[in-house]
Amino acid sequence: MFRRALISTVIYIFLTLVGLYFLVPLLWPVLASINPAATLAVKWPATPSLANYTTILTNGVVIPPFTNSAIMAISTMVLVVILSGLAAYPLSRFQFRFKNTLMLGVLFASALPILALVTPLYAMYVTLNLVDTLQGVILFFVASALPFSIWLMKNFLDSVPYELEEAAWIDGASTFTALIRVVLPICAPGISVVAVWSFLGAWTNFFVPLILLQTQELEPASVNIYTFFGSYGQVNYGQLAAYAMLYALPAVALYTLVSRFFVKGISGGLKG
Repeated sequence: MFRRALISTVIYIFLTLVGLYFLVPLLWPVLASINPAATLAVKWPATPSLANYTTILTNGVVIPPFTNSAIMAISTMVLVVILSGLAAYPLSRFQFRFKNTLMLGVLFASALPILALVTPLYAMYVTLNLVDTLQGVILFFVASALPFSIWLMKNFLDSVPYELEEAAWIDGASTFTALIRVVLPICAPGISVVAVWSFLGAWTNFFVPLILLQTQELEPASVNIYTFFGSYGQVNYGQLAAYAMLYALPAVALYTLVSRFFVKGISGGLKG
């Protein structure tokens, strides 16, 4: 008994040390953001201050790129949730010819490397005059997120008993009404998963906006963060850390709001 308790204690101490080791890099942006003389060292500032936040919020570095990121991420999230739901519903509820082939095609499309599509996409965007537009970037985000989102949403819809819809139809509800009032509320965890995943994919994407957007006023926060890297390797670490903290805030806030649905949605998607 003593030996088992000793082994458990040693394991817990080891895991705690490993956790603290991985926590150190996460402490750097927190501490550096309130340190006017921040360096790469992880240390408590001698005189904690919000000067870094004040500077980046008042010099116009934050608002325009964050606004662009918000437009792209929220638009992508809304469109992906709506389109994936409309596409997944018939795949979940109806049987038709080539359904399995279509599902395999969706699964294959979700596994395609996005970066491999950028070059032909850029040529197409030049023809359609979508280069250097937020609409073009949003369309790319939506198209790249839809295959996996459709697959996820179908699994969530499969978990909703078909008898509930039949009961709604007997009560006089249309197919669309039953979908809105019966199916979607039950699928709230799954919808939250798709929403958070599509939002984060658009919010954190760097390469696609870098390629498609050429005007500095249209740059999102993921690209604009490189303005803190000056010439000859000079970096304002305090302002960079403050910018990174603000950049992470929307994603953390969104996950916090839907966290109680998110865990249920992940488990439901994996079971499907």
